[in-house]
Amino acid sequence: MSRIGKQPVVIPAGVTVSVSPENVVTVKGPKGELKENIDRDITVTVKDGEVLFARPTDQIRHRAMHGLYRALVGNLVKGVTEGYKKDLELVGVGFKAANTGNVLDLALGYSHNIVFEIPKELKVSTLTEKGQNPKIMLEGIDKQLIGQVAAKIRGLRKPEPYKGKGVKYAGEILRRKAGKAAGK
Repeated sequence: MSRIGKQPVVIPAGVTVSVSPENVVTVKGPKGELKENIDRDITVTVKDGEVLFARPTDQIRHRAMHGLYRALVGNLVKGVTEGYKKDLELVGVGFKAANTGNVLDLALGYSHNIVFEIPKELKVSTLTEKGQNPKIMLEGIDKQLIGQVAAKIRGLRKPEPYKGKGVKYAGEILRRKAGKAAGK
């Protein structure tokens, strides 16, 4: 058995989970509604305040999907109850971030500012304090979407290994390299 797949997803109070005949799981909660298409081989049942997953055989494909879909539905339940948050930090002289609504304006050391549009499902805010690196905070209910948008923003100027300049996740530990003086 898959260690993750055999664990039931506990449904908290205020959350409803329904499974359609096409194997689409819909999770509704206080923060919103999310859907996930489940492979037709995986059986999903909702009973006694829990979501249970079963697989037909012990094939490698079925074992992999068993744990995958249990984890995805667990993420949906957490998203509609608590939500997800991802913080990014801009390290570098003159690096700035500002937002108007869901449009992010980034100054990342290029000859022009980068205007990045955030999907409407997410909420973005920026914070610039004196003596601190500018911060970008992303909030939303969809874990996959928030991670993808954060990765795209980070990809605009990845942190370089010598001085650490660039866009990094808050709390990310960068592997630093020694400069030219280390060669002597």
